Amino acid sequence: MLEQIESVIFDLDGTLVDSMWLWHGIDMEFLGQRGLPLPETYQKDIEGMSFTETAVYTKELFHLSESVEELKGIWNRMAIGKYANEVPFKPGAERFLKYCKSQSIPVGIATSNSRELVDAVGKSLHFDEYIQEIVTACEVERGKPAPDVYLEAASRLGAQPFRCLVFEDVPMGIMAGKNAGMRVCAVEDAFSAGQKEEKQKLADYYITDYHEIFT
Repeated sequence: MLEQIESVIFDLDGTLVDSMWLWHGIDMEFLGQRGLPLPETYQKDIEGMSFTETAVYTKELFHLSESVEELKGIWNRMAIGKYANEVPFKPGAERFLKYCKSQSIPVGIATSNSRELVDAVGKSLHFDEYIQEIVTACEVERGKPAPDVYLEAASRLGAQPFRCLVFEDVPMGIMAGKNAGMRVCAVEDAFSAGQKEEKQKLADYYITDYHEIFT
């Protein structure tokens, strides 16, 4: 899997850290406060969107009075405590990060999440020890499955796209990595368990946890 790889780029939520579980509760609470039900397809519908794109979509879908920036601020405040205190690495992820560091393999994050939440979990899990570049989809023109966020991460890492290995947990993210011309390893996550077959078809590799890389 790591042959001829110059850089490794991770998605964040559900891939590098175990955080997808918390968003259903946040969505339920946010919409419940406004007397709105959570559509069954909401999480699937926003898959791959940047934090800003999700705010635009949600504002239009529910005809909300808050501005896009206000919505992003509300979500950050609702989630930041959990990201700072309750979100762990996915199994084996820290071991793999330590391996990359020992082999001088540059590492980046390309995420649809907000910079505030990335920084909160990053401080808790000491990302600065392992990760050289962090790019959010809000910093590029298009969210996933467009390749923009992965191409920007590769550029900042000084790596050629075809020499990058991407780790992703959902189909839209896997397609973003493939659209960037990168090799992609799908990572198992409870949130996307129903998409396992699709993930396996789209990705070059599939792992249940990062310990498998060493076997």
